[in-house]
This record gives sequence, structure tokens and C-alpha cells, in this order.
Amino acid sequence: MEKKTLVLGASTNPTRYSYLATQRLKQYGHEVVPVGIREGAIEGITIQQGKPDQEGIDTVTLYLNPKRQEAYYDYILGLKPKRIIFNPGTENPTLIQMAKKEGIEPEIACTLVLLSTNAY
Repeated sequence: MEKKTLVLGASTNPTRYSYLATQRLKQYGHEVVPVGIREGAIEGITIQQGKPDQEGIDTVTLYLNPKRQEAYYDYILGLKPKRIIFNPGTENPTLIQMAKKEGIEPEIACTLVLLSTNAY
């Protein structure tokens, strides 16, 4: 089942996990919305900047450290995703609590592992 996923912290650097996650999500047939601070594209998908309006986001997968996430709290929660994946290094107790209050499932996991084990 396709899950529209917003990749927050997307990078055009092919060695970054956010790049690999965008690539894999696309390969697995998910609609991907990469959002980052620099212009560019990942396999033909334009990286959006700022806090673009989006509808129907199932999952937000984070590639920003907790300090950088602060500027996006309202944006992330406002997307009303079903879940937020906290990839290694992005675990954030404050955002986890905020998500739970909004009925959003926080998941401490690795997007790449979830995809490769069919647990996404």
C-alpha cells in the first residue's frame, strides 16, 4: 500500500541517508515529497524548500537533529501525518510527546530498514 511520505531534511548528497530514503521510497512505489534547505533534485524529484503545503501525508520521516526540528514542530504536526519516523540521531522526546497528544504515532526506527524488511 502506497504511503505518501515527506522526507524532512532531504539532501542532494547521494551519501546521505535522506537521499537514499527518498530513492528507496520511490523504488518501493511510495509518493515522496523531499523537503530540504537547498535546491536540487533526487532522481527527478524536486527538493522543496521551506514548509510547502501538502495534503494526504501518511508519514513524515525525519533527517534533522532535534535542535533543527524545533523550527518545524507546527509544520510537522499541521500536516497531520499518521506517523513520524525518528531515524537514528533524530530522536526527540519533546516532539514525540507533542505527536502523541495529536494522535500521531511516533516510531523510532530507520526508514531504510523498515523498507528492506517490508515493515514500512
